[in-house]
Amino acid sequence: MYQHRRERLVALIHDKFSGLRKSLADASGWSEARISQILSPTYRDGRAFSEKIARKLEEDLSLQRLYFDLGAVSVPLPETPPPNEYLRVQPVNSESPGIVAIRKVKLRLSAGIMGFIADPDPDTAESFNLDEDWILRNRYNPDELLAIEVTGESMEPRLYRGDLVVVNTGDTRPVDGQVFAINYEGEAVVKRLSRDMGKWWLTSDNPDQQRFPRKVCEGNNCLIIGKVVLKKSENI
Repeated sequence: MYQHRRERLVALIHDKFSGLRKSLADASGWSEARISQILSPTYRDGRAFSEKIARKLEEDLSLQRLYFDLGAVSVPLPETPPPNEYLRVQPVNSESPGIVAIRKVKLRLSAGIMGFIADPDPDTAESFNLDEDWILRNRYNPDELLAIEVTGESMEPRLYRGDLVVVNTGDTRPVDGQVFAINYEGEAVVKRLSRDMGKWWLTSDNPDQQRFPRKVCEGNNCLIIGKVVLKKSENI
């Protein structure tokens, strides 16, 4: 079925979009990189063009439902288990279909320099496993997502020391009230941006403002690395 969907998509690009993936990407709102992934026979072992992704792409292109499945040999669905039979819990890991492993890194920064180096975190081999459909639904590029560990207490009670956050490095546009990873004078910090008196400020969620006062964010001393889009915490 995966190969059949890819062939249907290739034919659609040829017939309706002059053979240009970019034209299809523009029409659907997806990135060219994402289109290339689902067309790849090797990415995620050729299983990237899943049923959920096919239905979502059909919707975004205003195609009839099951468009990409038309003409495929039907496969009988598994029988529904009896109502009193327990279903086993299936573990989810980076090798599970439909799961994308976001690498956990430590950021190496320099003051005043926009770029950064993402070093694998030597303290843990842990990754942040995300549902591929969630990434697709939010139109994120998996290659632009990084997981970093929160340090300090400045963002309590929303973020605690040791929590993991996913940072979308493809989104560096400042937004009032949103949380970002920031290169502040060469140090990676997680702060909430606020707009006041015509300036951008780094603010902490911790109510102890004497310990964690807000700081103005301007110039090369305060560079946005990316927007925080998700957190993983053991603090209930």
